[in-house]
Amino acid sequence: MTEHGFFRWLRPWVFPAALVGAFEWYARRAAALGSDALAPPSAAAKAFMGAALDGSLWQATGFTLGTAALGLLLGAVLGIALGLVIGLSRRAAQLGSLSIEVLRPVPSVALIPLAMLTFGFGVRMELAIVAFATFWPLLVLVQSAVQQIEPRLLEVSRVLGLSPRERAFKIVLPAIVPRLFVALRLGVAVALVVAVTVEIAANPHGMGYAMMIAQQSFDPALMLAWLGWIGVVGFAINAGMVLLQRVVARRMGVLP
Repeated sequence: MTEHGFFRWLRPWVFPAALVGAFEWYARRAAALGSDALAPPSAAAKAFMGAALDGSLWQATGFTLGTAALGLLLGAVLGIALGLVIGLSRRAAQLGSLSIEVLRPVPSVALIPLAMLTFGFGVRMELAIVAFATFWPLLVLVQSAVQQIEPRLLEVSRVLGLSPRERAFKIVLPAIVPRLFVALRLGVAVALVVAVTVEIAANPHGMGYAMMIAQQSFDPALMLAWLGWIGVVGFAINAGMVLLQRVVARRMGVLP
């Protein structure tokens, strides 16, 4: 790596490093003045290592990611399928427009009481709320992407006599791949945020619940460790989705 390349690689890390350094100084100064509400990042790193070694970190992370992935899968399958239908059919769009606009603004966390009554605590309750939260952005973005397809492509599919299934898999889906991945990246972020929120509010499992236990145990170092770990997990998932998007786009000839 050249010297210019090294500094270019280093540049995005400057602000986070400065922020961590400033927080370390502030937390140590607050502790010296008698406050125990904050913990320095060095103490959070030590607490993180403890959680990693005793296995609680991996158990809670696996629960949250597993539930978020299942909920996203369910929401994505339904959202993409319905988005294709109402994107291709003006009649279907008119039929579903009122229902979509009434249900879409409902906050997913507002469904927690109903989901608790229906499914109880655990995976099914969290999965249902994550699926509801990820369904709407995928539906709207896929519908918009389908409606922006070059009309000549759809005309070609009609001339060739393709069935609706063949039109969807051979014409529509390849044409919306870049926008579909943008929708999926948004869905992944929503799934993680909603999963952690549900665990903080109601579900006694996962990373959100572990962070709440640390807060109720007056352990700010462990709470900060969980907060930082959730950010790292979100960053890693987004980076993986960007990489997957590039691989798929290259295979489909969208990128060189």
